Amino acid sequence: MGVVKTLLRFFGYLYHGILGLFLLAVSGVTLISGANNLQLGMLPWKGSTLTLIVFFGALIGLLSVLLSMMGKIRPLFFVWALVVLVLMVKGYVLSNYHFSPGEGKTVLYLVIGALISVLGAFFGMFRPSRPRY
Repeated sequence: MGVVKTLLRFFGYLYHGILGLFLLAVSGVTLISGANNLQLGMLPWKGSTLTLIVFFGALIGLLSVLLSMMGKIRPLFFVWALVVLVLMVKGYVLSNYHFSPGEGKTVLYLVIGALISVLGAFFGMFRPSRPRY
C-alpha cells in the first residue's frame, strides 16, 4: 500500500505543478499585456479580478506543492488540491458551462486527475517526516 500512496502523492505533485505553471503563465501574460481579457467560463470571476485570482492562486498552488515536497505545511497542499477539485466540479459540472465539441473528454480527464491528486495530497499529510541528522 505504501507504493500506491507514494505514486498518488507523486501524481498530485506533478499534476498541480503543471497546472500551477500553466495558470501562472496564462495569467502572467494577461497581466503583462494589460488587456485583462482572460476568459475562463468555468470560473465565477471576470476581468481583472479573474486574472489576479488565477495569478495569485497559481503562486499559492506552486508554493503549496514545494512546501509539501519539502515536508512542511503539508495540509496546505491538501487544501489547495481540494479547492481545485471543488472549483472544477462546480465550474464544469454544476454550472451552466457549455462544452465545445471534444472538450468533454478533456474535462473528464482533468477532473479525474484532480480527484486522484486530492487522494495523493491526503495521504501525503500523514506521511512521517524523515529525521534530520
